[in-house]
This record gives sequence, C-alpha cells and structure tokens, in this order.
Amino acid sequence: MNPLDATKSGFLACIAVCTFIYTFIYLKDTLLEDPNEQKFSGNTAECGFYPDELCSALFVGKTAAFKIGSVCQNTYRPATFSCIQTSCNCSMVLKTLRFITRPLSAEEGSFSLAYIITIHKELEMFVKLLRAIYMPQNIYCIHVDEKSSEDYKAAVQNIVNCFENIFISSKRENVVYAGFSRLQADINCMRDLVQSKIQWNYVINLCGQDYPIKTNKDIIKYIKSKWNGKNMTPGVVQPLHMKHRTQISYREYVRSGMSYVYPTKNIKSKPPYNLTIYFGSAYYILTKEFVEFTLTDARAKDLLEWSRDTYSPDEHYWVTLNRLNDAPGATPNADWEGNIRAIKWKDQEGTTHKGCKGHYIRDICVYGLGDLQWIIESPHLFANKFEPATYPLVMDCLERRHRLKVLHQAEVPIEDHWRFQEDSYFNMKLNV
Repeated sequence: MNPLDATKSGFLACIAVCTFIYTFIYLKDTLLEDPNEQKFSGNTAECGFYPDELCSALFVGKTAAFKIGSVCQNTYRPATFSCIQTSCNCSMVLKTLRFITRPLSAEEGSFSLAYIITIHKELEMFVKLLRAIYMPQNIYCIHVDEKSSEDYKAAVQNIVNCFENIFISSKRENVVYAGFSRLQADINCMRDLVQSKIQWNYVINLCGQDYPIKTNKDIIKYIKSKWNGKNMTPGVVQPLHMKHRTQISYREYVRSGMSYVYPTKNIKSKPPYNLTIYFGSAYYILTKEFVEFTLTDARAKDLLEWSRDTYSPDEHYWVTLNRLNDAPGATPNADWEGNIRAIKWKDQEGTTHKGCKGHYIRDICVYGLGDLQWIIESPHLFANKFEPATYPLVMDCLERRHRLKVLHQAEVPIEDHWRFQEDSYFNMKLNV
C-alpha cells in the first residue's frame, strides 16, 4: 500500500469511529434527557425493559419515548387473556386475571361502593376495567347491551359467575347513543342494586371504555373529604344552545347494525312540576338514599317519563333532580364541581388541554401515548376514552401504574397473583 492510500484509509477509519461515538452520545442524550436516569437497554431493539421502562419515560413526557413506544407497541402486542374465552374454574379465573380478593384496609372494608358498568364490546377492556375497580366489599351491576353477540354475553356471564358481588342487570336494553335507553340501563341496575343484601354507600356509573386514575382508597377519601353525604352531578342550568334537546321530541332508531337518535317536528310540553332543567355530565356519584329517592319520588318518576323522547336525557336527568332542595344529599347551588371523569373534549383544545395525541371519536379523545402524562396528572377519579386494540401500550402503562399504587397503599399482606410486575433490572416506580 502506498503512503497516500494508507493516509486515506486512516482518515476514513477516523471518520467512522467519530461518527459512531457521536451517534451513540446523541441517541443516548436524546432518549434520556437526564444523565442521572437509567438508559433504555439495547436489548430487544430500543424497547428496553418493556413495558415498564417505556412507561416511566412516557409518564414524564419524554419526547423520544413517544416515537419508540409507537414502534414497540406494534411489535410487542400484549398477551391475550386466558380464562375469558375459554372455560376455567373460578379459582383459576381469579388468579389468572389477577383479581384482588381481600379488602386492603379497614377503611375500605367498611365503605362499600356500588358500580354500574354498561358494556357492549371489547371484552378484554371490560376485564381490565373490572379488575382495576374490583374489591370484594363492593358490588357491581353489569349492563350488557341487548344487541351484543351471544358469544360476548356468554363470556361476560362466565366471568360474573365466579363472584358473589357481581351480577348482570336483570333487564337489558338495546342501548342507543344519546337515547333514553342509555338512561334506562342505569335505572335498571339501580333497581337491582337497592334490592341487594350488600349495604353500599355510593353508586358510580362507568362505561366499557373508562379506566380509574385513582385507587379505591383514593376514591373513598375523596368522597368522604369533599362530598360526605352529598351527590356529585356536575352541571349548570341548561344553556340556550342545549335547549333543543328538551324542546322538541326525539326518537330512537334501532335496526341490526345501525342505531341512532333523530329529531321529529313535534314540540314537547313543559317539564313536569315546572322543574328547572339543568345540563351536565352523564357520569355521577350518588348516595344510596338519593338513588332510592329517584326510584320512588313522584317528581322523579314524572321527569323520567317526560324525558323518554329527549336527546341524551342522562345529561339532564340526574343533575336536575340533584338540584331539588329536598332531595337526599342534594347540591342545589353546585356548578361543575366534582372530579369524576377526565375527558379531552375537542372543543376544549387549547384551554383545558393541549390536544389529543390519539384520535377523536364524537369529539372525545381516544388517548394515545402522548396523553399519559396529562392523564396521571389529572385530579379526576376516572378517565375516558381508551382503545387498547389501537393503543395497547397506553392501557399497559396505566394498568401497571394503577396496580402499583393500589398495592403500595395496602395494609394487608400482598398475594403474588395481585402483582402485574415481575422483578427485573428496571421496575417502574411510582414517583414518575
């Protein structure tokens, strides 16, 4: 080799080494943004100790984690649940699906919550929600949409059969979005719940795409400290732009594969008892005494009948009754108070949030990886809306973090099958 060739070879080798060093340092700093933190492992591409390492970075908003997470969640799909599509004995169901089987503190054991969960699809999401909110001292009414497939209904029934404190609503509705049937589904469950031998304190309604942000203990503490004996029905006097919902008559259209609510040309009569109609959230936290009142009071019954042909009556029914001075636990002067549900509404982009990092459906954000930090920093008890089939890592991260919080607060010995994490070099921590 002549001296010129040797010089060229040495120069090229030097460039290659420098490029490698620069690339390594750049990628390391970009991913970590903090030299004192654990670095993502080179094992299994850039996914590191999946999912805990990625989740920890996502919860604090690391930019690189969003990009890496998008790739990794497509490569590493969560394992499908066993015992929900196949027959298992109940002992196996509880262990395999990681249900908590004892009250975790004396305070929780003496304060029972009732849940109404309306579902129609996505069986695995239902299981994720149920096991997150499940405690043996609580009671759960599951309303399965009458339109759901027989296989879906059977799978839900198989799970419910393993629990004395979970049951299917005795009467099922063909639920139509924004229709009276949605309100009727909750009332059907309420009728069943008040007949239960389990003495519950408050009822909370959820849908199949909800997930808790706070633990059972946190929820109880929030109710006791802020609302002791009061109902939570966030809302205000019906605004002008919402009056069309109750001024004209609406009908439900239900056919195979299609259902919706449509307006008619009929003008509605005024509300019974000259009630002031309010507008608010369809989600609530209600005392048992208030539930009994809504099922028996003449005003409540007449308002329910009057609401049959209104648009989305669940958004005016509960809040209107809770503003009556003599209703049990009423809050006549309340406004939008009550941190029940964290939702990113499209029309609130730029004010209450900085945009949806997933995608919008009916102007509600289906959460993506970039929404995780916003979710866990929210003061609300629950969040909506989730699609684990589209964004599986979002649910993986929230599930693992939520269970860590639950077990961290436990005042009883922890059973192994309650844990979602196995000890590894990198374990997701709660101080993220």
